Amino acid sequence: MTGTPSRMKAPAVLPQSNDECWCGSGRKYKRCHKGLEGRITPGIISPMRAVPDHIVKPPYAATGEVPRWNEPKVKSPEIIEKMRYACDMATDILRVAGEYVQVGMTTNDIDIFVHDLTIERGAYPSPLNYHRYPKSVCTSLNEVICHGIPDDTVIEDGDIINLDVTCYVNGVHGDTNATFCVGNVSDIDRNLVKVTEECLWLGIGAVKPDRPLSDIGKAIEDHATAHRLGVVRAFIGHGIGEQFHSDVQVLHYYDARNNMLMKPGMIFTIEPMITLGTYQFHMWDDDWTAVTADGKRTAQFEHTILVTETGCEVLTGGDKAVSPRQPSSS
Repeated sequence: MTGTPSRMKAPAVLPQSNDECWCGSGRKYKRCHKGLEGRITPGIISPMRAVPDHIVKPPYAATGEVPRWNEPKVKSPEIIEKMRYACDMATDILRVAGEYVQVGMTTNDIDIFVHDLTIERGAYPSPLNYHRYPKSVCTSLNEVICHGIPDDTVIEDGDIINLDVTCYVNGVHGDTNATFCVGNVSDIDRNLVKVTEECLWLGIGAVKPDRPLSDIGKAIEDHATAHRLGVVRAFIGHGIGEQFHSDVQVLHYYDARNNMLMKPGMIFTIEPMITLGTYQFHMWDDDWTAVTADGKRTAQFEHTILVTETGCEVLTGGDKAVSPRQPSSS
């Protein structure tokens, strides 16, 4: 796939609103690129990479078609143990991938790194060919809310980037993500990342057996609103286990209708996407990449959660996680 340049570059002196746009389209600047300079745009996507025959693959790996079945919401002890292993692997890969990110590399460089690291550890990178997604990790840069496809976009000083890593191993998926600051990131963006991480942990703190899932969304939305930040509504947390996505739906904002009761043995993700501006989004023509409608930046953190008899276990947590515990609130 090919696209336009991966980041809009404008001349040093911008035209007046009614002048012809600098891009050569022939349209007036105000109707074309005004306010869009510096935004992320589609780049060139390299071919899908192969996975060796010895790696056990999910059902969709060859065709991109994802079968659905009624997977139990409450997992068996055997599945829970497998989930601990898969989540531990994803946790470690995410941390190492975050340490790898640096100014001047492309998002495709990150994909190659995560792809190879996952295979080295004996797992399949779950995103690869899931509903025909062409890469092994999601790389969501700046105003990209989620599902950014790695391409030839170059990471620059001051960017923020979310890496979403999922491993398929022993028949189950482990899923986690985090937003990383690259170089000299502004105080506004650093605060966005910090508050987003706080939102995740406040949502985790609301996980209790026999309470509705809506408690999670309320905790997240209350904190984001207190900091005058937006909460993305279109993309939500999900059940996970033998299927990458199953039918538990975790909203990151309050809705009384999200009233499924949490039960011990349930496993799902909590993954709030928090914005500096509107929660509304635009979808690129690739049908994957979602960006904020106003072009303002967004951050995300995700953990996979097991509901227990007294609260929850963070399966992608622990000391080697990118976000091992609740950060101190400001």
